[in-house]
Amino acid sequence: MSILIVGISHKTAPVSVLERVALDGDGVHKLIREVVDSEHVTEATVLSTCNRTEVYADVERFHGSVEAISRMIGERAGQVPDEVLEHLYVHYDDGAVSHLFHVAAGLDSMVLGESQILGQTREALRVGQDEGTVGPSLNVLFQQALRIGKRSHAETDIDRVAPSLVTAALAKAAEHVGGLEGKHVLVVGAGSMAGLTVAVASRAGAGSIVVANRTPERATRLAAQYGARAIPLADLATEFGPVDVLVSCTGAAGVLVDAAAVSARRTPTDGPLAIVDLALPRDVDPAVADLPGVRLIALDTLAAELEAAPGGADVEGVRDIVAQELAAFLTARSVKSVTPTVVALRTMATGVVDSELARLGARLPNLDEASRAEVEKAIHRVAEKLLHQPTVRVKELANHTGAVSYAAALAELFALDPDAVEAVTRPEGV
Repeated sequence: MSILIVGISHKTAPVSVLERVALDGDGVHKLIREVVDSEHVTEATVLSTCNRTEVYADVERFHGSVEAISRMIGERAGQVPDEVLEHLYVHYDDGAVSHLFHVAAGLDSMVLGESQILGQTREALRVGQDEGTVGPSLNVLFQQALRIGKRSHAETDIDRVAPSLVTAALAKAAEHVGGLEGKHVLVVGAGSMAGLTVAVASRAGAGSIVVANRTPERATRLAAQYGARAIPLADLATEFGPVDVLVSCTGAAGVLVDAAAVSARRTPTDGPLAIVDLALPRDVDPAVADLPGVRLIALDTLAAELEAAPGGADVEGVRDIVAQELAAFLTARSVKSVTPTVVALRTMATGVVDSELARLGARLPNLDEASRAEVEKAIHRVAEKLLHQPTVRVKELANHTGAVSYAAALAELFALDPDAVEAVTRPEGV
């Protein structure tokens, strides 16, 4: 089996395309089930964030799986799937492992080194486990990716150097309104990004914070943690007048912040207003950017500014950690791939030795026990010495290109039973 990734992100597509394939919770579950039900796929999960949609699968065949998964992602775009397909990327086998490790460490994010992606990676693993579509291959891969992400943040100062997407966006908003201290902040949504927004605004000394959400209970629960005020989403427009910073990050399918509604609530004496749209599909009408005193901070413009910013030494430190872990993981995986052949070879040799010893016993029934024991030891030593070099070398060569051919050659030369090789890695009960 081999790991395959088919995805789309801020690095390969504009926001106008990303929002067409953005998935809510139900959409993630449906895509996972559709992928794992397709031919040649044995395991699957989906990593879905505000700036990426990636399908991770353990597959038996490359080409058929790529075509099927690409089509499934393209179909999420509705009437224009072909416009999505040209923005997709594919990673396979070692390249797929490398990609996930870089993603989990924050090296593929809009903000290099940001930590929010670690929680999103953990969520992708959890959802796949809940669906029963994550098996041994993806579980080991994702667990290792999470460990690398944690190590990166524990061993470097990347958390201080590289903020999350939310904090980067709020920093831009603060520039426009003259800081967040004492300001009125309106947050639309109650998920993880909304929670981080409220936390950051609260720490920055915001004068008041209002949380609006379609589910009042969730808004109330989030607001209560920070002494904020919760309102139903239906009352959102009533807060447009006094607001200084508005951040929207929901999973809604349509525009929630309309330019006409914002304009109707604002007066010529109102101060500057920063509107941050971190949702896919977009929550905010792009026309708000044309209103006097209003600055719109959207994902596409934010991505361009963040990618232009140079990375610091801490980012290089994270890259070094990922490189070390990647090399160790691939080496261990290569060695593991030849283990079934080595075990089958030793099993075959043990069978030959036992058979010959039984024949010797029948031909020399009067051989005393001491002599019989010495003969048995000698035969076992000969067999062990003959097997030692091939088994050591095949494990060493597993780290080089063409490792599979060495294991295959070993199996062919010693006429190993294919069923015996397969049985070494076959799950119990299969």
